[in-house]
Amino acid sequence: MSAKIIDGKQVAADIRAELKNEVASLRDRGVVPGLGVILVGDDPASKSYVTAKERACEEIGIFSDDNRLSAETAQEELLALVDRMNKDPKINGILVQLPLPKHIDESAVLLAIDPDKDVDGFHPMNVGKMVVGEKAFLPCTPHGVVQLLRRSGVETSGAHVVVVGRSNIVGKPVANMLLQKKEGANATVTLCHTRTRDLAHFTRQADIIIAASGWPNTITADMVKEGAVIIDVGVNRVEDATRERGYRLVGDVDFEAVKEKASLITPVPGGVGPMTITMLLYNTVESAKLANGID
Repeated sequence: MSAKIIDGKQVAADIRAELKNEVASLRDRGVVPGLGVILVGDDPASKSYVTAKERACEEIGIFSDDNRLSAETAQEELLALVDRMNKDPKINGILVQLPLPKHIDESAVLLAIDPDKDVDGFHPMNVGKMVVGEKAFLPCTPHGVVQLLRRSGVETSGAHVVVVGRSNIVGKPVANMLLQKKEGANATVTLCHTRTRDLAHFTRQADIIIAASGWPNTITADMVKEGAVIIDVGVNRVEDATRERGYRLVGDVDFEAVKEKASLITPVPGGVGPMTITMLLYNTVESAKLANGID
């Protein structure tokens, strides 16, 4: 029997509906959550992503301060804009779209963001709080993965989760979130990566596999035990002459083969992807509540 598909679009829509109601309640109390967005340069993927985030803000009633800067913008100018947003009470979250042009030090820019407005969850202070289990803004994609598991009824407590990929954006944080001593976590986590010997040895033991390697077909059917839950974070372009744009998007998992062994699986696209922006909205609303002393 084929795996049940985890519909990330539907889960994201459900969360956004909840957020829309919460934002309406905040507005009734005179609080309008605000997101400051900064895009430097003309990278098409970044422009598309930022535009989607702005549409999502409008959808649920969040104020969006849109700033699109030229690729030649000096680092000092960018830092000054971040500083302005840090001091602006109308802005609860600051999003600096990455990657930045090569002449700008990304670390310096991310460190300049007020941790209380770091809705991407990348500031070392928020990362540190996450690691020790304190309340913090969680990185959006890993948080989205955890929400997909929880809202799909997947029991993580005591489960063996194998995370494939050790990036600071997905692999490390999702592994940390799932091993925390709290509801929706309590998993036994194995973190694998490019230097792992015999990757299949570990993935065959997994109750849950989170694939975030950045390579197509990293996880094949022979690497998965019957009934495992598969969360595919990867988004890879594969040449496809039958498509108008000349390529198609695939994940890190051999979807067609693996779905015949898994119990639950996320598609690409339509799985983890829609959750990332949604959790950014969630963090922005939480920041607005924090700034106004609202539980």
